[in-house]
Amino acid sequence: MRTLTSRITVTAVVVAVMQSIVGGQRGAVQAPPLVDAEHKIMQADVAPSTTFRVLGDQASPGMYVVRNHFNPGQGSRPHYHDQDRYITVLKGTWWVGAGDVYDPEKMTPIKAGGFMFHPAGFHHYDGAKDEDTVVQIVGMGPVKTVQTEAKAR
Repeated sequence: MRTLTSRITVTAVVVAVMQSIVGGQRGAVQAPPLVDAEHKIMQADVAPSTTFRVLGDQASPGMYVVRNHFNPGQGSRPHYHDQDRYITVLKGTWWVGAGDVYDPEKMTPIKAGGFMFHPAGFHHYDGAKDEDTVVQIVGMGPVKTVQTEAKAR
């Protein structure tokens, strides 16, 4: 009987501690969880070629999520980021090239649903060719972008 009483007491203490921890975490939450199954964060009435902040801030410590919208023919020039970034294509086809010499003919297409990992220091350029494209980028901030474009030889 003492063993059963001890187990019940231990279980009650564990449950009380867990409720305290979970309750404390709930009290610290400043916003409800984000649910965006229909990509409603990408609003049709905002300026094209915009970066939308979904969660966090690229310039601040901690995790961030942003969505970049590229118009057809719009993209970046060679650059790298000082932190790892994880990119998922949400809409359209995203084109990516590697290196410091901008060459659209050597870009690789990544279609909607595709994923790419950009390790810190990966020299690349990216964008859309003939359609609107939206990518979602996840990383840890703060992140810096360094332009690296070189002339073709």
